[in-house]
Amino acid sequence: MIRFLLVFAATLALACGGTGAAKLDLATVNQAQFAAGEPKGVDPTVLKAQILLDRARFSPGLIDGNLSANFAKAVGAFQAANGLPPDGKLTPETWSKLMATSTDPVLVTYEVTRKDVRGPFTRRIPARMDRMARLRRLGYRTAAERLAERFHISEQLLRMLNPGIGFRKAGTTLMVPDIGRGDPPAGVARIEVDKGARLVRVLDPSGKWLAVYPASIGSDENPAPSGTAEVKRVVRNPTYHYDPDFAFKGVKTKRPFTIAAGPNNPVGSVWIDLSIESYGIHGTPVPGKIGTTFSHGCIRLTNWDAEDLGSMVQPGTKVEFKNETAHTVDEFAP
Repeated sequence: MIRFLLVFAATLALACGGTGAAKLDLATVNQAQFAAGEPKGVDPTVLKAQILLDRARFSPGLIDGNLSANFAKAVGAFQAANGLPPDGKLTPETWSKLMATSTDPVLVTYEVTRKDVRGPFTRRIPARMDRMARLRRLGYRTAAERLAERFHISEQLLRMLNPGIGFRKAGTTLMVPDIGRGDPPAGVARIEVDKGARLVRVLDPSGKWLAVYPASIGSDENPAPSGTAEVKRVVRNPTYHYDPDFAFKGVKTKRPFTIAAGPNNPVGSVWIDLSIESYGIHGTPVPGKIGTTFSHGCIRLTNWDAEDLGSMVQPGTKVEFKNETAHTVDEFAP
């Protein structure tokens, strides 16, 4: 096992070019090359690497073009899976391996459809869960939010890629990442939930990593389970049922309630039910917080990663929980 302390964006020594506000267009990003230096802000090389990692199922979480802990974890996992020193830094060797995963452009054009802009949207979503229960659906707030999630990016980056363009009219042409991951891998043997590294790994019978996702996993007050469980079922577009015994902060009612389905539901667009009662792997309405915050005990992924994982597992798939004590330690050796 190789262990290392996560180095966050402020001190991450990731070697690639670019400083300040960079130009973001099809040519600049698609033709971005490795260069020495530490980028500041949204960088074309980092963006290209994030899209390729996402496409290869070494998920960086929310694609935003910035250095981040989740990006370092994705790079480290990709390095480990490809026989490179897993230090989480984008080196020339890592860049070369990453470029070899796909020759397709990372940015493409996309024409907004009627479905993208039609809704239904849920313009206002209360912060309190008991008030969410009054809504008939927890849909996307806007077409921009829907489009950003579809392409695994932040709304801020969506707007940077498409300055001055609205997202309400069908037929509008946008510049977006090509995040096509292809068919789900076959031969999934088990899921590994690494509580210390805040990662979920999908493994084949030989132990090869088929996918790695950043995750929010439990907390000191509501820890994730230990040991081994198995998948019971996969529920898409789930409702959320609150039990007063959970006693979550901010929920004042002593009565159970149900929150309607939708991508902004507290468990997002997918619930992977586990054999341990009340625990599951699920999506989230706030993808930017994955890996940087804790959960109420379950395993939280971005909606798109939860959907991807849900397409791979079936009832009986084993889920193993790794118990680590330090949340700053990553283990990248397969």
